[in-house]
Amino acid sequence: MTTQSNQRLQNTFQRLAGRAALVPYVTAGDPDPRVSVPLMHALVDSGADIIELGVPFSDPMADGPVIQRAAERALSKGMTLHKVLDMVREFRQTDTQTPVVLMGYANPIEAMGQQAFVDQAAAVGVDGVLTVDYPPEEAEEFAQALMAQAIDPIFLLAPTSTDERIQKIAQLARGYVYYVSLKGVTGAASIDIDDVVRQLSRIRRYLNTPVGVGFGIRSPESARRIAEHADAVVIGSKLIQTMEASMQAQDDPQLAVDTAAQWLSTVHQALIK
Repeated sequence: MTTQSNQRLQNTFQRLAGRAALVPYVTAGDPDPRVSVPLMHALVDSGADIIELGVPFSDPMADGPVIQRAAERALSKGMTLHKVLDMVREFRQTDTQTPVVLMGYANPIEAMGQQAFVDQAAAVGVDGVLTVDYPPEEAEEFAQALMAQAIDPIFLLAPTSTDERIQKIAQLARGYVYYVSLKGVTGAASIDIDDVVRQLSRIRRYLNTPVGVGFGIRSPESARRIAEHADAVVIGSKLIQTMEASMQAQDDPQLAVDTAAQWLSTVHQALIK
């Protein structure tokens, strides 16, 4: 089976050459399915280099309460994996450059069927897939199916990852690797920059793939400090909290989109200084 890396992700990291990519995470369908595609475009306009689009799932074990609530809201409004793929197709009608990475859990993919999912993801323009509960030891066949369609399989690393696990992921990972900077779930305590630097040094002994850092990045300043060492900065919980607070103050999904985009632009400005 021939495999190839995803061109949009490759081009993005080559274009940035020396600056960390800004990667916002949002849950598809939150705060409202009607504004999910406009939200994706607004984030790009505010400086996003890659979009991580969360596929809502009823048991998001790796996610903290903020992203869990986002998934619950999206599911309550009828979001499904098929609809997430439709959103990517709509986004691609007017944005053919920004990479879109789907992030989620195995259950919806298994329900659709791995090959059917891969074929549909390729057809709509998905660039990478990060499946939290597909460990590399069990994901080789799925990773090969993705790469056969030029979709990058993206894997998580954590502070607890052994050197052996890093080497295993180095064999399969394409696009970038997502380093989870904290033990625990998303949205947890503040990030330890010094520890991240040590861990990135260890990870890079075994792989050449770009390394993105997420979990615990909650301000432009913490994003800037991580960006000095990482190839990408991933921000999810804080961005979703920003929309959640906007919706609580005024039940207006478009206003929530605007608020999130404005906040992300402050992070982008910190990264390009």
